[in-house]
Amino acid sequence: MNYFSSDFKLGILGGGQLGKMLLSDTRKFDIQTYILDPSDEAPCKISCNQFFKGDLMDFDTVYNFGKKVDILTFEIELVNLEALEKLENEGLPVYPSPKTLRLIQNKGVQKEFYSQHNIPTAPFEKFSNLENLKSEISNLKLPFVWKCTEFGYDGNGVKVVRQASDLDNLPNVECIAEEMIPFKNELAVIVCRNPSGEIKTYPVVEMEFHPEANQVEYVICPARIDEKVAEKARAIALTVSQKFNQVGLLAVEMFQTENDEILVNEVAPRPHNSGHYSIEASYTSQFENHLRAILDLPLGNTESKVAGIMVNLTGAEGFSGDVIYENIETILGWNGVTPHIYGKKQTRPFRKMGHVTIVNDDITVARKIAEDVKNTIRVIA
Repeated sequence: MNYFSSDFKLGILGGGQLGKMLLSDTRKFDIQTYILDPSDEAPCKISCNQFFKGDLMDFDTVYNFGKKVDILTFEIELVNLEALEKLENEGLPVYPSPKTLRLIQNKGVQKEFYSQHNIPTAPFEKFSNLENLKSEISNLKLPFVWKCTEFGYDGNGVKVVRQASDLDNLPNVECIAEEMIPFKNELAVIVCRNPSGEIKTYPVVEMEFHPEANQVEYVICPARIDEKVAEKARAIALTVSQKFNQVGLLAVEMFQTENDEILVNEVAPRPHNSGHYSIEASYTSQFENHLRAILDLPLGNTESKVAGIMVNLTGAEGFSGDVIYENIETILGWNGVTPHIYGKKQTRPFRKMGHVTIVNDDITVARKIAEDVKNTIRVIA
C-alpha cells in the first residue's frame, strides 16, 4: 500500500499531546490523518487533515469513525473496545489490537496477566470495590498501594495507604491493593514491534517522580544503572511485549528493587511520557517508530545520539486559567534545550502542559541543566 502523498487515511483515537507529536511525523511523511476527540480544544485539531468531535467510549461514534479510515491506532487507552473489535473483525487493521488493549485497559486484568505468564510483578490482591477492600484490610500488610483498576492516569487513581483512614474519600470502585516494594529506581523500556515481527527496544530510562502529584518530573536516558541491570530490564520488556503480542509501541514501567530484581509495574500500549526525550536525543523518535510499526515499515534505530533528559511542564500550584509560560524566553537561550508546548489553553495545578528536552554529551551536565530548567520556567495563569 502507498501511504505517502496518497488517499491512504490513518485514523487516531484521541487528540491530545501524544497525537499532536505523532502528527509531526505524519506531516513529515505526508500521510493523511483523521482524528477523533471529545474536545473542540484538542491539541491535534490544528495539525490533522480531518478532525471529528465525539465520545471515545461511545460504540457508534468509534465504529463510524473507524469506517472512514484505512488503519486505526490510538493515543489513549480509554476507548470503546467493542467498536474496535467489530472493526477488526470486519477487516480493518487496528494497532495495537483490541485483544491486547483488553488485557491492559483494566489494571486488575493486567496484573493477573503478569501472574499467569510468570512476569515478575509486585504481589497484589484485587477487590470488587472499596468497601470489599475495607472489610479485608486487617489481612493486608500496611503500607500498600491502592489503585483503581480503570480510568486512572498521571498519578490519579493511585494512593499510598499507611493506615485504614487513608481509604476514606476514595471512590467505591474496583481496585487493587499492591504490596509496597522498596526500590532503588523506577525504570521504563519502550518496545517497538511491527506486524512482520521486527522488534526493537529503546534504552532503559530512569524516572524521577514528584512526591505529591505522583507524576514524572524527570526522565533520564540512559538510566544511571549497572549495565547488567539494564540488560535484564530490556529482556523483561521484550518478554512482556511478546506475551501481549502487541504491535506498535509498548512502554513497560518497572521497579529496580534493592536486590536489583526487576518488577513490572504497568504498561501503556502507545507513545509514552518516558519516551519524549527521543524526539531530540534518539536516531528515531518513539513517535516515528510507532508510525513505522503500525504501517509495517522497517523500524528505525532506537539508540540515542546523545544523553537526553526530559522535564515535564505541569501547571503550577495555585494557578488556574489562561496559560502563561513564565520565563520561557530565558530557557530558549540555553544550548541543548528544546521546549514542547502541548497546545492546552487552560492550565490548572499539575496538569501536563508541555515538556522540555535537554541534550548533552555528559548526562551529569544534562541533569544539572534540567534542574535549572525546572527552577526557571513556570506554568501559571
